[in-house]
Amino acid sequence: MEKQNVQGENYQVIGDPETATVYFKGSLRLGGMKEYEPIIKILDEMIQQDPSLITLNLRELEFLNSSGISMLSKFVLNVRKKKTIQIEIKGSDKIPWQGKSLKNLQRLMPGLKLELE
Repeated sequence: MEKQNVQGENYQVIGDPETATVYFKGSLRLGGMKEYEPIIKILDEMIQQDPSLITLNLRELEFLNSSGISMLSKFVLNVRKKKTIQIEIKGSDKIPWQGKSLKNLQRLMPGLKLELE
């Protein structure tokens, strides 16, 4: 399976099936879940591959709006249902929204590994 890439004016999301990693870069301010569908598709395809670990690398994601946070929350809940996949989220403690919002994802899935650096 090849790398998948979704990009817009201010953002890029790359899904790498070989490493089961999804990289988020830039600023995601899409209008509602409909506009997030191409990104949701990348996340869903990661789940379908059934790796033991999926990594979300958000270190270069400067902004994520509430629709984007909903998208990540739904992704975490979908993974939790499978019970066979772990999630690791790599964030940056230099980006203010990440500490608060990403910790909320741990509440949805207590086994989620959150790494802020």
